[in-house]
Amino acid sequence: MRHNKKFNHLGRTADHRRALLANLAKSLIEHKRITTTLAKAKELKKYVEPLITKAKEDSTNSRRVVFSYLQSKEAIKELFGPIAEKVGDRPGGYTRIIKLGYRQGDAAQICFIELVDFDPEMAKTETKKKATRRSRRSSGAAKAEAPAQEAAAAEAPAAE
Repeated sequence: MRHNKKFNHLGRTADHRRALLANLAKSLIEHKRITTTLAKAKELKKYVEPLITKAKEDSTNSRRVVFSYLQSKEAIKELFGPIAEKVGDRPGGYTRIIKLGYRQGDAAQICFIELVDFDPEMAKTETKKKATRRSRRSSGAAKAEAPAQEAAAAEAPAAE
């Protein structure tokens, strides 16, 4: 029976899957964005986000724990350096998956997986967003209330 075996095995043995995810995580940390299949990206997200959370606290123990997963000194330096600085105040959700379409040969779904704080195009669009809240009212009702409130506010100082 398959009770509590919910993660995607990706058609590989446990050792092969561990090595695959470690290599994908190293590439993601070094390049900030990689292209892979959707199934691998979803598994990589589950694999790398706890490592990034661990990297927020720069201690010897957390470095050793992360190194046991990645086995790469360069990736550790990058993860505990610039990446940890940028995601220090973020509570989670360090990666983003963007679907690209289907691969020509086997029709597998292809996607980007990227670190959220390192995408310059998305950073430009996020600063342009308005901080207004939209209501479900029709625009006519909201416009009718505004002049009535302004008139009441204008009369209050005059009455004093």
